[in-house]
Amino acid sequence: MRTMEIGQNAIQRTVWWKVDLGREYSIYSISILFKNYNGYENRQRGRFAGFSLYVSTTGDIQGSSLCYKDGLQLPPLNFTTTCPKYGRYVIFYNERLDGVAYPKEYEVVSVYTELCEVIVTGCDPHVYGSSCNKSCPINCKNMCHIQYGACFACMTGWSGTFCNKTCIESWYGVNCSQQCKGHCRGGVTCNHVTGLCVRGCAPGWTAFNCDKECADGTYGYDCVNNCSGHCLNGSLCNKQTGHCDKGCDPGYTKSDCSRECVKSYGENCKHPCSQHCINQTCDRFTGKCSSWCHEGFYGEKCTKESQQRNQYAENVTAWIAAFSIVLFIVVLLITGGILFFWIFYKRLFHGDIRLCWKSLFQSNTKTSTTTDKADYKEPSPNTNTNYQELNPNTVYQELNPNTNYQALKLPNVDENEYQNTTL
Repeated sequence: MRTMEIGQNAIQRTVWWKVDLGREYSIYSISILFKNYNGYENRQRGRFAGFSLYVSTTGDIQGSSLCYKDGLQLPPLNFTTTCPKYGRYVIFYNERLDGVAYPKEYEVVSVYTELCEVIVTGCDPHVYGSSCNKSCPINCKNMCHIQYGACFACMTGWSGTFCNKTCIESWYGVNCSQQCKGHCRGGVTCNHVTGLCVRGCAPGWTAFNCDKECADGTYGYDCVNNCSGHCLNGSLCNKQTGHCDKGCDPGYTKSDCSRECVKSYGENCKHPCSQHCINQTCDRFTGKCSSWCHEGFYGEKCTKESQQRNQYAENVTAWIAAFSIVLFIVVLLITGGILFFWIFYKRLFHGDIRLCWKSLFQSNTKTSTTTDKADYKEPSPNTNTNYQELNPNTVYQELNPNTNYQALKLPNVDENEYQNTTL
């Protein structure tokens, strides 16, 4: 095959040709046999000197891989180079540009490229080795180096010469070139292949890659919770916790301002309702008593005392003071009496309790005898009585219990009323 002319006297300044292998292969080597003329070997070699070889998957030099670039020395007519590349097309390219100084061995006028044969050796995809009997690493993208099995490129999420390492933490994607957003639940890193958060997003974040904050008024995991709406002065709640970081509107309390004040009012319910409100209930915003005031108080918050109650309080205070003084005096007297008795006991009886009790007992006996005598009255001799005077000198006979006594008959008594009366 002979290409069109290039060089100083030619219309064209560049030339190329390509070989289509029919499908993609893992290429090992490329051999080209250029045409020779007896006695003109150096001329032939100088004509195609400076060429380049590319391997492409699309057939276009743009985006293809450079396999070989000729140097200052003239190439051989029977050329072979190792080219461990992956592709479907082998492209030959050469040029003779104006204004470029080429080596003196190069032909620059009437430059033709004539070739006889092109041989490309290699293996099917995903195998390597001299016999094409070894499998490429599983995470290689497309093919591997036909000699060593190293991957030309890795599958998404893998790295390393043989694509056997996952992306380092917080990175993912092709060539591990994309960074995780850092908003996965539990602080874990994203999936090294897809960039997704396997366990979902952290509180306050949503979207496919957890890279979008919750909308205003929502919070929590996947932003499914609504804020209470009672944060101070309409401020937004915390998108992670739902708390009102700036405080609550008057009448509400709790960290998320979701609880109404009970028996209290104002900002964060820090003011208790007046104790003089009935049931201590008041308006949670203003503190105004919800019903009536206790007796003796008036005003919106039942904090003002009536004059009558003040007078009553003064009277009660005076009575309490008087009672306290009297009680103090009584206690003082009792304490003094006990102390006096103790001193008397120690001095009179020398601490002997028996002498004290004996003295007290004899004193009481004498007093009692005197009292009995004073209270006794002699019977009047003129008093009419049915009793006979007892003679102390009279000798009485002893009563015999076995003696049969006759029944006594009481005068003026009906015998039928009292029967069988015996003494």
